[in-house]
Amino acid sequence: MTARIVVGYTATDAGADAVALGSRLAAATGAELDLVLVLPGEDRSVITPPDASYDRYLLGQAETWLAEAARTIPDAVTSRSHVRFGDSFAEGLEAAAHELAASHIVVGAANGGLRGRHRLGTVANELLHSSDVPVVLAPEGSRRMEATGITRVTAAIGTRPGAEALLDESIALAAATGAELRLLSLVSVDLPATVDTGVIRIAGAAHADDVLSRALDALPDDVEAEVVVARGDSIEDAVAHLAWEPGEIAVVGSSRLAQPRRLFLGSTAAKMLHELPVPMVVVPRTRQEGASR
Repeated sequence: MTARIVVGYTATDAGADAVALGSRLAAATGAELDLVLVLPGEDRSVITPPDASYDRYLLGQAETWLAEAARTIPDAVTSRSHVRFGDSFAEGLEAAAHELAASHIVVGAANGGLRGRHRLGTVANELLHSSDVPVVLAPEGSRRMEATGITRVTAAIGTRPGAEALLDESIALAAATGAELRLLSLVSVDLPATVDTGVIRIAGAAHADDVLSRALDALPDDVEAEVVVARGDSIEDAVAHLAWEPGEIAVVGSSRLAQPRRLFLGSTAAKMLHELPVPMVVVPRTRQEGASR
């Protein structure tokens, strides 16, 4: 079955960023793209009572916006547009992703972020605390980036629960896109400040060796991987000093606080977002049973 990618669309720059990134992912993986615009559900506030003529206008406007967005998608990518209704935009996107058996949900950054950087808005925040489908965050300005395809997948591998699902997702993305795979060990900058520096170096080297050995066991023959040990005074410092390619994506796992098959953005991923200049994929701790890949 052909993979599907859901893009959460709004008629804003953030929506255009999400469409641009979703198109790149779909083209690189051979997936089909579903543009989803969510309108308020029937259980609206009493402040905005039902009005049939206004509802028709709003639906027509939504369909117009979606048609305009669809014209920016490359001809090689198969796409569809959907208007959905929900109590919240995030809830509507999750419902659409389930209905369409989507492998990922793509959303843009909030308005006001620096170009090439992430700034989480309400929808992204909600998704990152509830979704059971991997969420892809498009940095501000993705619509203007000239990068095509996916050149490298960098997976931030830690020692906490969810590392296996994260590794599986990263390998699957690298295999589907033909991209290089870079495994980033964050152990040396994700330990308590009170830990001795010698212990940090030993822990970082040992973790890198462990990550590489586990990855090699799971890698398909056509995917090669390298392991990089993060260096820096903090997560932000380490991420800022790493080399990032224009066509790269980063993959992180959700917090250990997350329920199985659910997302919850942890402190490490949140810190990475401050400096990350490429799209980020956030993966639930365990795979959703039956999810398409």
